[in-house]
Amino acid sequence: LSGAVEPVGALFTIWAAGLVVPALPYLLSFAAGAMLYVVAAELLPTRGDSGPGALAFAAGFTVMMILDVALG
Repeated sequence: LSGAVEPVGALFTIWAAGLVVPALPYLLSFAAGAMLYVVAAELLPTRGDSGPGALAFAAGFTVMMILDVALG
């Protein structure tokens, strides 16, 4: 009996997914920005410090962006 609501939830999810498709690039870019912020906050505990952690993060991000653009 507890699984009887699952088909209703599935139909609602399919309906909601159709509405979200136009806004999906904006939602994904927001999620990516939030992930970058969390990673930078965890890896660089002293913000503003231009030590090896900040340089490594910047280098890694640059390599990732170059590969993303180069490989499509």
